Amino acid sequence: MRMPTLREIGNEAKLLLIGIPVLIWTLIPIYHMFLFAISPKQDAFAGKLWPDHPTLQNFRIVFNQQHYFLRDFWVQFGNSVVIAIAAGVITLIIATLAAFAISRLRIRGGRTVMNLALFTYFIPAAFLAVPMYRTMGNYGLLNNHWSLILAMVTIASPYAIWVLKQASDKLPVELDEAAIMDGATPLQLFRMVYVPLMLPSLVAVGTYALLLAWNEYLYAFLLLSKDTEITLPVALGNFLAADDSPWELLMTTGFIYALPPAAVYYAFRRYMVGGLTAGAVKS
Repeated sequence: MRMPTLREIGNEAKLLLIGIPVLIWTLIPIYHMFLFAISPKQDAFAGKLWPDHPTLQNFRIVFNQQHYFLRDFWVQFGNSVVIAIAAGVITLIIATLAAFAISRLRIRGGRTVMNLALFTYFIPAAFLAVPMYRTMGNYGLLNNHWSLILAMVTIASPYAIWVLKQASDKLPVELDEAAIMDGATPLQLFRMVYVPLMLPSLVAVGTYALLLAWNEYLYAFLLLSKDTEITLPVALGNFLAADDSPWELLMTTGFIYALPPAAVYYAFRRYMVGGLTAGAVKS
């Protein structure tokens, strides 16, 4: 068995010196959120590393909607799920078809369209919120889930197209030529060659769009207003409107809301790293 060299040990030590503080710094807010969630209201601001009387009562209150701000918790949670999945699926369909047309079919003007789409990122998304609100109002979509879904698709699609296009460029052209020689139509080429080979990048892009919509607050706050239509992030903001905010319930709800995206990221972490960096380096 080969012994590690001093240089290798030094590199490992440097990584640990950087990684451990970053890990701790990342976990501290999550730990404090969990600490609030298992603390009684009177102990929430005690400043202790562990509550004297930990309890799951806050979770029961949230799950059973036993507070004024939580009376539509499950409806709002469901709204977030529906909007996030719809935005992820629609973004994935648009980006996949666009990247296939630009990279593999090489349609005229495709690269210009992609560059113009990326140009929209020069304008911060917050600056587009009011124009987006006006547009949705003109089409009668305000306070409708489709307004937020379309807004999220608009924001996510340019980046998704760029990522898939870069990954698509790395696929061997010979595969397309062989399929065409065998009589494959563009649709068969897309379904039988392109999609299977692009699967890691497709999963990564779909997950990115889903999480973007899941965590959105500004557009959800502007475009949706009814308590039964808003997403849970907007509902969480209502906690701060009270003079005596129930911080323990706010943190409990936030902790619950953070679990699904953490599970999604953990499930697809392999694809997230490989898929979002595909095509970043030209071979």
